[in-house]
Amino acid sequence: MQTQFVVPQFIDVEDKIFGPITARQFVILLVAGLVLFVTFKLADFALFIFLTAVIGGGSLIIAFVKINGQAFHYFLLNIVQTLRRPALRIWNKIYNTGEIKRLQAEGVVTIPEAAKPIPRLSYSRIRDLSLTVNTGGYYQAED
Repeated sequence: MQTQFVVPQFIDVEDKIFGPITARQFVILLVAGLVLFVTFKLADFALFIFLTAVIGGGSLIIAFVKINGQAFHYFLLNIVQTLRRPALRIWNKIYNTGEIKRLQAEGVVTIPEAAKPIPRLSYSRIRDLSLTVNTGGYYQAED
């Protein structure tokens, strides 16, 4: 017996509370309205008009603008995260002598011993190894 499952759709659509306004947009506009009320009570009229334009415009942009289907505050967070990361990433940095001595003195790095030279294999040795691998170990080379 097969059971059917209901697959949720439209999970990225926010719930509307007042007409086309979502809960997130309502909270943003409510906070902006409270801040503007406080500035109306505490600041003179010219400063209030300036702050109304700045705070009101910023809150409208944050509440209603979407960029590439994302809310504007997520876009701002992505910009901040991108700016905090280094623009140039270096994979194999080569240190100069002064940096190596400084790192050695701090105990961060130790100089490894010289690597042993790899012996050169002759053609016949390579052929014997190939036959050993291909036969699954049944072929034994004459030493």
